[in-house]
Amino acid sequence: MSSLQHFGETQPSTSQVWLTLSRMTAVQIAATSSVLALTALAPIVAGTIGVGAYWIGYQVSFIYFAGLFASLCAGSLVARLSGEAIIATELVLLIIGLVLLASASPVLMVAASVLFGIAYGINNPASSVILQEVASDKRRSLIFSLKQSGVPLGAVVASAFLPPLALWLSSWQAAILALSFLPAILLPPTLRRMWHRPARRRGRFPGIFSTAVNEQKAIMRDPALRTLAALGCLMSAMQLTVTAFAVVSLVEIGWSITAAGALGAALQIAGATGRVGWGVVADRFGPFRVLSALGFAAGGLSLALYFQPLLPQLVLAFVVVALGACASGWNGVFLAAIARTASPGRVGAATGAILSYTFIGVIVGPSLFAALYQLLGSYPLCFAIGAIPGLIGGVLGYRQHKADIFVRT
Repeated sequence: MSSLQHFGETQPSTSQVWLTLSRMTAVQIAATSSVLALTALAPIVAGTIGVGAYWIGYQVSFIYFAGLFASLCAGSLVARLSGEAIIATELVLLIIGLVLLASASPVLMVAASVLFGIAYGINNPASSVILQEVASDKRRSLIFSLKQSGVPLGAVVASAFLPPLALWLSSWQAAILALSFLPAILLPPTLRRMWHRPARRRGRFPGIFSTAVNEQKAIMRDPALRTLAALGCLMSAMQLTVTAFAVVSLVEIGWSITAAGALGAALQIAGATGRVGWGVVADRFGPFRVLSALGFAAGGLSLALYFQPLLPQLVLAFVVVALGACASGWNGVFLAAIARTASPGRVGAATGAILSYTFIGVIVGPSLFAALYQLLGSYPLCFAIGAIPGLIGGVLGYRQHKADIFVRT
């Protein structure tokens, strides 16, 4: 039987499905572009507020640490309120955060970073519940992957539009405030959806902290959810490592900053298109089989970068772009696998609990890679060692795929 939860008792129409998907993708774009706004404007902002551009690195850390703790609590919040209520809260936090960011006060900018982290941490658990209500079994991975394409699209909005907008307006603060119109536009339809949904039953709920602990226990008891938690940590660590160090490693072996940057952009585009493509494949062959293949492929391609200085430029470009498609293309399939594996009514809780491990990978992965580089002084060798998370993820995904086959037979 399908674990779908439909609006009322009828199956959602095609227009409902795509309208919901479009709105959740737009929310993802708003969240990602807000998180990356300061990074995109770092050289301009740093000179204005009198700090070094490296300070932006601390801002990113605030965002992901706040996101980690918000993700742990998100499942409980979705259960108490609703997915739409949490999305509305996220949009309000983004608007306030962008206003605080435009203040140019370092203290308020730190507060904005915390708000961005909370908004980012509650986004996927809430949107997963909303999308699960309209996603059919045959299209679940595709729908979740299309929604996750909002991550690279949000990065494009931040990096490609904010700097020229700041120059055109002669003010980076004005560009930041202009960005706040995106979540502001999305807020009214979200509020309408929230008000038109049936009220949640009132009753006693366990505390948020105890709920978070119980969700972690539930994940550890379920082999499939436990595998997804490990996969999220491993693959997110690899993704952030690749996107953070691919360009600088190319410059180190003699590429021009322009050529390396262009290949870095191609890597991001490959990740965006890969998310959609892998979603289609996962709907046909199963999410764990695809996650396993992506882990092995990403690990093998990262290992190939050990020969980075020896590879012809065209071959190296192919390896980097293919690595982007694999290391950055797993997210939608991953979220769909959580929605598919979680018991009915537990999608938001399971998503929030498992994504806490993804945030750990995001925080730890690039830091470990940087420490390895300081120790070894070689990007090719670091990429070879960095293949290990992908290869382990491939093994875990394959084992769970075989276990699913055994259960079905």
